[in-house]
Amino acid sequence: MTPLQLITALMPVLSVFVLLVLLRLPARQAMPLSLLCSAVLALLVWKMPLLQLSAAIVEGLLIALTIVWIVFGAILLLKVLQHTGSVEVIKQGFSQISSDKRVQLIIIAWLFGSFLEGAAGFGTPAAIAAPLLVALGFSPLAAVVLALIADSCAVSFGAVGTPVLVGLAQGLNGASQSHLQQIALTAISIDIMVASVLPLIMVLLYCRFFSSVPNWRAGFAIAPFALLSGLAFTLPAYLVALLLGPEFPSVLGALIGLVIICSLAKRGILLPAAFEPATTPLTATTANFGLLRAWLPYLLVALLLVLSRMPQLPFQALLQSVSLHWPQVFGSAISVRIVPLYLPGTLFVIAALAALLLQHGQRRHFNAALSQSGQMLWPSLIALCAAVPMVRIFLHSDVNAAGLSAMPMALAQLAATELSSVWLWIAPLVGALGSFIAGSATFSNLMFASFQQAMASEADIAPQLVLALQMLGANAGNMICVVNVVAAASVVGLSGREGDIIRYTALPALYYCLAASAVAWLVFV
Repeated sequence: MTPLQLITALMPVLSVFVLLVLLRLPARQAMPLSLLCSAVLALLVWKMPLLQLSAAIVEGLLIALTIVWIVFGAILLLKVLQHTGSVEVIKQGFSQISSDKRVQLIIIAWLFGSFLEGAAGFGTPAAIAAPLLVALGFSPLAAVVLALIADSCAVSFGAVGTPVLVGLAQGLNGASQSHLQQIALTAISIDIMVASVLPLIMVLLYCRFFSSVPNWRAGFAIAPFALLSGLAFTLPAYLVALLLGPEFPSVLGALIGLVIICSLAKRGILLPAAFEPATTPLTATTANFGLLRAWLPYLLVALLLVLSRMPQLPFQALLQSVSLHWPQVFGSAISVRIVPLYLPGTLFVIAALAALLLQHGQRRHFNAALSQSGQMLWPSLIALCAAVPMVRIFLHSDVNAAGLSAMPMALAQLAATELSSVWLWIAPLVGALGSFIAGSATFSNLMFASFQQAMASEADIAPQLVLALQMLGANAGNMICVVNVVAAASVVGLSGREGDIIRYTALPALYYCLAASAVAWLVFV
């Protein structure tokens, strides 16, 4: 690979780092520039045919619209709940469990977010958890950063096991169920020692950078509770993966963790003196309903997501039967299929309409929520409609006249020639690269699984260990991928601060990768 080809392959990463992180341009400016640079270099240096390039861009635009729909649904649901008074009722309910924002952060972002990841995936957790945290008094920047960090460990088994059952299974082409089970168990075994620390990292970041009185000590004071919260998810998730397979570890692990941690928090067990209780004062709500009815729309979303993602039930096939399909876009091998009823955004809209009925909302509430949601969506629309096409160019660059592999595989192959002797430390970084670019752990596993397996043989490492590190790296990449960052930022009205978000989430993502490799080296080699 020539230096110019290397720059071309790295352009999606370099452009994000330079434009978003270093120059601090808003994503609505940075991503169109990144798309332009990537498209021109792909055409001139990688020698992608113009039709292939155009098809990738069109595919990216259509996928971006599905992400925008998810974001819109999440905003609409929150706005409806604000107008009906549910948010105030939920805040009062949390005051009965704990007014300590460190505890609220763990319950909402880590446990409830993990449940949503297990049920739906695809950016849903941050889109719901971040605005909930804002409603509880967290700053928008804190809410997005901490929700993205939390949405990591559960990604291994997100969307009812899709990263394993689709990503690894198709990436390995013919892998047996027992082999997939062993990879999944190895990954969650490492996570017990690595990801269980994430709630503590989240609390430390909050106390030091986002609280009204920056204080590391307040974060360490709640360390026993935070570490137990991590284990309250990872240990049950391991048992579920062992007994039931990869479909439900995140869903059931999070539910079990919620029961344990909420019970402990309500009794004040392992909790130090309160630190910075909720800064938004509780106001007398005009809502004439209780906590259960206030939470019902979110519970409905969770129920609909789980029921619609279980292939054993008829709902998945029914929702997917309505689809928009564009085969062989512009005569290329690229096809686009959108299933509008199956998208989480549709389920959010259904829950928002149900909230109006359940909570005696009025039409003016819905109209106001609709208007506010549309206004918040415009900045992210530009960013996503540039970021996703850039990603699709990167992924579909295998069709070219230069005789090169697709850009992500070319980068991985280059790393393999130089770094095979230390592949145990590189494997999770490759997985993170896949998620960072594609915005999907499933796609990262699908893209790199067979490559990682080949590298394991060359480096004389157990393949299941390297593939487990691929899974965990893909989880880490979820914290920093541009698509997730843009979507989560837009939900809380933080468009333009994407570079700031990545600066905060980059180090936890790097910790996740390096700690996973360290545990693998110390325990499994």
